[in-house]
Amino acid sequence: MWSMVALCTIITAMVTTKLARVRRPITLNPKSKRPLPPVVNVIALLEHLPRLCTKGVIAVMHDLYTRFGSVFTVSLFGLKATFLVGPEVSAHFYQGMDSEISQGDLYEFTVPMFGKGVGFDIDNATRTEHLRFFIDAIKTSKLRNHVNSMVQEVEDYFAKWGENGIVDIKHEFEKLLMLISGHCLLGKEVRDNMFDEVFSLFHELDSGVGLGSVIFPYIPIPSHIRRDKAHTKLAKIFSKIVRSRRDSNRPAEQDVLQYLIDSKHRDGSSTTEQEVTGWIISMVFAGKHTSTNSTTWTGACLLTHDKFLTEALDEQKHMIQKHGDHIDYNVLLDMDILHCCIKEALRMHPVAPIIYRKAQKSFVVRTREGDAYDIPEGHNLLSPMIFNNRLPYIYKDPHMYDPDRFAPKREEDKVGGMFSYTSFGGGRHICIGEAYAYMQIKVIWSHLLRNFELKLESPFPKTNWSKILLEPWGKVMVSYKRRRLPTA
Repeated sequence: MWSMVALCTIITAMVTTKLARVRRPITLNPKSKRPLPPVVNVIALLEHLPRLCTKGVIAVMHDLYTRFGSVFTVSLFGLKATFLVGPEVSAHFYQGMDSEISQGDLYEFTVPMFGKGVGFDIDNATRTEHLRFFIDAIKTSKLRNHVNSMVQEVEDYFAKWGENGIVDIKHEFEKLLMLISGHCLLGKEVRDNMFDEVFSLFHELDSGVGLGSVIFPYIPIPSHIRRDKAHTKLAKIFSKIVRSRRDSNRPAEQDVLQYLIDSKHRDGSSTTEQEVTGWIISMVFAGKHTSTNSTTWTGACLLTHDKFLTEALDEQKHMIQKHGDHIDYNVLLDMDILHCCIKEALRMHPVAPIIYRKAQKSFVVRTREGDAYDIPEGHNLLSPMIFNNRLPYIYKDPHMYDPDRFAPKREEDKVGGMFSYTSFGGGRHICIGEAYAYMQIKVIWSHLLRNFELKLESPFPKTNWSKILLEPWGKVMVSYKRRRLPTA
């Protein structure tokens, strides 16, 4: 718990203070004689608070990177975290064994949300075994089976829109993506009979993702009381469904919930009600936030860049000429331009600004400039995706929205090398839902492009930095007017 408080204090300071350009004396590791990373302390941070408030977090990272290089340590009240900026110093961070570099105890705040016996309430070996169920549940062969369900939910949802109007697309996507989860993940019991209740409960569960909840996840404040009540009710709902399905003789469902129910541990034992309930809550919760934010950022970027909106629209016309109105897994894979538009939106607006690890053993990092630093055992480590995705020596004009950077002739992320693009993490802990997320977003935006003229009415959204998972600030208002692209 102590190291979790340390890290969150550091993250909070990064959000609310500007790191200084003051270089501390180089400190050598007495064992190896190699230098430790340069350090910036709290006094220096506070001196630059006004500039942070005017320029923002990304500007903070740029200034610090320019002054100190790609490896530096932030020290606050004796608590230290080392930032690793760029792919050259990130290999061990993403690929190291869990015995060498772990996820630490930062994520303890998820335990009240997802329950005991799953996630970060269990040891790493058990969590790794559980992860196998998630990977198998949404692997490619199973994803194909979900496309028709996604398409049906999307068509039904937007059929309820009028001929024209103005909507908050962030709110619309949140509800639509929960409907898709209800169909593909939770099953028909929830989707057909209790969707509104479950949707409301997941909204209450959101109370556990603020910065304060990460630092003090168990204090009895109103938001935590709502979170705990929501978890208790969700656990009862899903436990009842699990029992009912196991006791029933009817044919097995094809959703992810059923797969988790039928899964077996390595010792041959069945999954428990508690495990299945915790897993499905965590899967839906993670997808709800990441997919809603990613789908919204994709729309905001497209609707403010006419060139790429036209290219995405032309691609849909080509898809219709090639495949007709039908959309399946292979058609989605064929949407290269839309894929690049989504990928670029997530480069600029990753859902998580920073990924955390803890060094269980000392290791050495070497920068692209040839410097080598010792990273001591016990150090908190941070990979700032929000800045790594904007490094100018990897991405041309990194502050510009330019999906063409991922097109075959450029492929800047591949030219930059492994871990140049980390919006979905990387290595051993890469997001297992990446393909599922792209599928959902493509299904939604291909339908919108084919059936509506759209215009962003509100200003381009700012980032809400008060959340652990970054999201567009406030409402994202879009006007729509029905239209229909010509079919083949």
